[in-house]
Amino acid sequence: MTRLPWWRRPALALLLDVVLVLVFAGIGRASHDEAGPVLGAVLTAWPFLVGTALGWGVVRVRRHSWPIDVAPGVTVWFATVLVGMLLRRSIGLGTAASFVVVASVVLAVFLVGWRALGAYATRRARRHTPT
Repeated sequence: MTRLPWWRRPALALLLDVVLVLVFAGIGRASHDEAGPVLGAVLTAWPFLVGTALGWGVVRVRRHSWPIDVAPGVTVWFATVLVGMLLRRSIGLGTAASFVVVASVVLAVFLVGWRALGAYATRRARRHTPT
């Protein structure tokens, strides 16, 4: 029995997604010189975190798997952005086109990027493992 890499463990993968969404919010707040780095980041991130949770739920229900691979990661990313923007809009927060584009790109790099790096590392390790 082989031991799973850390990023293939669902609880750690979910934690990584949550941390990356919080980092996204923190970077955004810092780039606009907004006060309250920790609490402010949480307040900015909560709509996106709801989307992340829904994305994980969708993958679990539809695919019967954990969203730790690239394709399910795209679902998590899409849900994060879509639900995050809808919630922000519904409570009167900004959803300017430039914000939607930047958030979409940064969250894609964060949420799909770590999965793609993990998949690449796994493929590379398999190629270099003697049979």
